[in-house]
Amino acid sequence: MPFQITITRSFSASHQLQLYNGSLEPLHGHNWRVGVTVQAPQLDDIGVVMDFHSLERRVDRIMVGWHNSHLNDQTHFQSINPTAENVALTLGKHLRLPAKVQLVSVEVWETSGNCARYLP
Repeated sequence: MPFQITITRSFSASHQLQLYNGSLEPLHGHNWRVGVTVQAPQLDDIGVVMDFHSLERRVDRIMVGWHNSHLNDQTHFQSINPTAENVALTLGKHLRLPAKVQLVSVEVWETSGNCARYLP
């Protein structure tokens, strides 16, 4: 597809991952950064893939309540480990886009050096 746009959002939240042996890692937090990229085969009537602010609002609706929270307590993560990969998957699976706009990727950065990417 010839046209793509990306928005970034951020939130601060803690989590505790369940480890392979079933124990929980120590409680810790991150300043998470999220990047969402969408694409379209052609621009719409006003010359955009979609409105940046509309995409931001759609992502924010999924992440509502995540900022300054403990992700393990959030509804989306009651049955899955709140890993960066699962944060990306959750955003990607719940994001609703206009017709002709497709999700390309969701990137979730826990730190400046650690990123998980969901490619639908």
